[in-house]
Amino acid sequence: MKTNWNLNALVRANIKALKPYSSARDEYKDATSKEVIFLDANENPFENGVNRYPDPQQHAVKALLSSMKNVESGNILLGNGSDEVLDLLFRVFCEPNVDNVITLPPTYGMYAVLANINAIENRAVLLSDNFQPRVDSILEAVDARSKLLFLCSPNNPTGNSFSMERVEELLQRFNGLVVIDEAYIDFSDTKSWLEKLKNYPNLVITQTLSKAYGLAGIRLGICYASKEIITILNTIKPPYNVNELSQQKAIDRLLQPNEVAQEILKIKEERTNLVTHLKTINVVQEIYPSACNFVLVKVDNATKRYDQLIAKGIVIRNRTTQPLCENCLRFTVGTRSENTRLIQVLKEI
Repeated sequence: MKTNWNLNALVRANIKALKPYSSARDEYKDATSKEVIFLDANENPFENGVNRYPDPQQHAVKALLSSMKNVESGNILLGNGSDEVLDLLFRVFCEPNVDNVITLPPTYGMYAVLANINAIENRAVLLSDNFQPRVDSILEAVDARSKLLFLCSPNNPTGNSFSMERVEELLQRFNGLVVIDEAYIDFSDTKSWLEKLKNYPNLVITQTLSKAYGLAGIRLGICYASKEIITILNTIKPPYNVNELSQQKAIDRLLQPNEVAQEILKIKEERTNLVTHLKTINVVQEIYPSACNFVLVKVDNATKRYDQLIAKGIVIRNRTTQPLCENCLRFTVGTRSENTRLIQVLKEI
């Protein structure tokens, strides 16, 4: 449990003074009513299913997530992909050309991109050789202007989950926000940090419907945090950031938990099968443990093998330019037939 922590001290002064935009649907809450004539939002009156503005607070989606995750709706913010959620965190808490954030390469590249976009110094602290946070080195990089610490767990591109003890130490000792990116948590046997949300007021968790739920095309990211943090993020969130079609598709998918669970199980089984076969490939030098829907593999010559696979019509990611990932390729787990074809081609080359 973290105590004596001051959220207000982290928020930018101009955000504290901001009066948020109030949309027509913010002022009249019951936007789903069929008994009301809506003449408030300058919409086209001819019904076609999407002629009305969407619910700006996505109440139906949040209600489903609240029930599934055992988290109150007031602790949830939805974004146009997780990238929007991350960008909102930068804009609320990081003063341009003044503050800094901490990232732990190799990791998801958008953290550094968003830092650059928002004119925020990115202090990169490499993971250890076994891809774990180096707590002492991280804390040595921290100063009074360090606002956000990004932990991607399970991590992209390495595939592993971070030690719970190390993460808890960082939550206790880092006085900014600790942002745990759980985009791949559904493929892991490790429990989500949502269970600890009430224990740490500086904990922010992001998840997505793009991976396990198979909805990458609708761009729906999820942020779980204290009600105080969510309230502040809502003050700068675009009024209609999640469109009606995305909300409806998310609801449909969230109402199919058994189908989602079966797909996750199949992906995990295929991951095991893929790793088994990769062990027989002579160009493969090391296969890193994965809690994700992909596997990071060290080969003899990543660029050469990448080009050869492309020539055979198989697109993967070449991660050799990333820190600690020299000559590493990242294979997303596909269907059984796709994985079989990948192994066949790897044997041929």
